[in-house]
Amino acid sequence: MIKANDPKLKSWLPIDPSSDFPIQNLPFGIFKREGKLPRAGVAIGDCVIDLAEAALAGYMKELNVNLQIFENDYLNPVMGMGKEKCRMLRQIVSDMMNADNPELRDRPDLQKKIIHKCADVQLQMPVRIGDYTDFYSSIDHATNVGTMFRDPANALLPNWKHLPVGYHGRSSSICISGHSFYRPKGQIKAADAPLPSFGPTKALDFELELGFIIGRPSIMGDSITTEAADDYIFGMALFNDWSARDIQTWEYVPLGPFLAKNFASTLSPWIVTLDALEPFRTEGYKQDPPVLPYLQYTGNKNLDIPLEVSILGKDSKEETIVSRSNYKYMYWTMEQQLAHHTVNGCNINIGDLMASGTISGPEPSSFGSMLELTWRGTKPLKLKDGAERKFIEDGDTVIIRGHAERNGVRIGFGECKATVLPAK
Repeated sequence: MIKANDPKLKSWLPIDPSSDFPIQNLPFGIFKREGKLPRAGVAIGDCVIDLAEAALAGYMKELNVNLQIFENDYLNPVMGMGKEKCRMLRQIVSDMMNADNPELRDRPDLQKKIIHKCADVQLQMPVRIGDYTDFYSSIDHATNVGTMFRDPANALLPNWKHLPVGYHGRSSSICISGHSFYRPKGQIKAADAPLPSFGPTKALDFELELGFIIGRPSIMGDSITTEAADDYIFGMALFNDWSARDIQTWEYVPLGPFLAKNFASTLSPWIVTLDALEPFRTEGYKQDPPVLPYLQYTGNKNLDIPLEVSILGKDSKEETIVSRSNYKYMYWTMEQQLAHHTVNGCNINIGDLMASGTISGPEPSSFGSMLELTWRGTKPLKLKDGAERKFIEDGDTVIIRGHAERNGVRIGFGECKATVLPAK
């Protein structure tokens, strides 16, 4: 048996070399065919593998689980099988699609039941998200924001290098890629105004992020160590934590983000397993001063995942790439984020979402928000059609993409995109 991550693996299914979903990836999601109920699937190339049909065909016998878990609106029951059985499931699918395995390769009748073109299905929200936490873990982003809004000489607050700062967000307004949302309204106070006014945000922003999905629950009172954290993380997806910067500026003192953040967030539909991303582990920033023992870890815990953000204007014919960044620029790793989140005994549940916070690199072209890219609107970006942007305008579509690549294997996430509608 060839392991699912082996770069030598080839599939009998034709896969474009530029696809985010080679046989080494096999991310999990939920899809729906016309006239059918949602069910669990795995992406490969431009197709989706129907796990329920594969189970009916006898491929899942060794899992020894209730096969109805694949006929579900969400992946939560699949993740609830546990890490080892999820790993076994991914290996089963890998073996099914292996170029050297004739069992499904030579059965076009069975292929019609099990494999569908992604263009012929509708992708759904992959997990039922119970709780959502967003972190603030990019040192370049935090430094940029602190420089803009506070003292450039002391851009980072005193606690920033000692703990992963975060806030609890709103899971009800997290939507699947491809959605539209209305421009949010709220209180805004101009710097030269004595009192706040009310109206639609004039500083709508994207935030380039990656999120990780919890696949194993913990018990209230227990803490998860940095070494054990990966056992609780099922996989990752692209994430856009939309923000209304003018509302945020007025409301965030003293308790942090609220209405500026909870009106919409966007999640990509495929969950890429941590196993598929393991080959892309890399060294992160040196943490100085040294962190407390519960946040320390051994080995390389960061991930080398190049990311990009594009804007497609309402009347534009071509999108414009405005940011090229990388997840490896994170100061705090997701293992540290999870360890800190639970160190006080906070319990986590299957399906919980933790997001990285804006991912910015050291160069201006790698900044992960319009706030930074235009330096608070003072340096407008120019789109390919000649239009300028200080922040995101009505009708704009923002698209986030990302993929890791090594040894000729490309592991990607697909797209995370949403379109802004005028305020109601």
